Amino acid sequence: MEIAPLGPGFAAELRGVTLAEIAADDAAYKEARAALEQHSVIVFRGQEVTDEAQLAFSRRFGPLEITKVGSLGAGTNLVILSTIDESGNVVPADHRLALRNKANQLWHTDSTFKRVPALASVLSARVIPVRGGETEYVSTRLAWERLEEVLRKQLENSFAWHDYAHSRGKIASDLASAEERAALPPQCWRLAWKNPVNGRNALYIASHAYAIEGMEQAAAQKVLGELMDAATAPGLSYVHSWRKGDVVMWDNRATMHRGRPWPAHEARLMVRTTISATEADGLASVRPPSRQAAE
Repeated sequence: MEIAPLGPGFAAELRGVTLAEIAADDAAYKEARAALEQHSVIVFRGQEVTDEAQLAFSRRFGPLEITKVGSLGAGTNLVILSTIDESGNVVPADHRLALRNKANQLWHTDSTFKRVPALASVLSARVIPVRGGETEYVSTRLAWERLEEVLRKQLENSFAWHDYAHSRGKIASDLASAEERAALPPQCWRLAWKNPVNGRNALYIASHAYAIEGMEQAAAQKVLGELMDAATAPGLSYVHSWRKGDVVMWDNRATMHRGRPWPAHEARLMVRTTISATEADGLASVRPPSRQAAE
């Protein structure tokens, strides 16, 4: 396996290995897992991608999420990100599918709004627009290391609230359905997630974050906005331009990402699997003390 750096201090392409080999071979898995821990975003090119292959690869890293209500693929382990309707036509810009894709163009971390957050996500490209539709990543680990020490000490012991309806409300007030709101109540997580393998902290923020525990709302919004801006400033991202056969995996503990726009008349179909975080992935260090006691 060859590891080729891609981004500004993070992200790498893994060459000479397939998803199937990592799923089946202990040594290949250990190398890929080590690369994920170190580089946060790992890219595989030229893969033979099927739902079954992606699921087998993803399960190697941990338990898979069940896709939430209201999403394409609900009740399965696959999230279908599509702008194609049941008749095979590209939906108009005001269609719910298009609006959901627009919401994914906000900087975010997957599943911060869930009772069990995500360790990692795996995304494969099935239908790619001729131009646009890239996925852009930033390292929240490097963002943490750029903060002043006084602020880092403060944030280590601070907790933010995350809500799916909050981020969707930035696109349309009713984009999160009543069923989704009921199934996905707000969740509270520490603003720093320490990686148990290398001991490095990362900011744990997203477009879903809307409040900081114990802080007045306006002040919290200001702090969250400043942290988001600092983490996503120009020149700090890796932009992945998709090709047929590409698969990208990223560490949700240490990155944020967003989709980039593409021509509205062109189809785009992506399939995502999401791996749930466990205590071994540092989940215990992110839970509020009251939640740890309750569980």
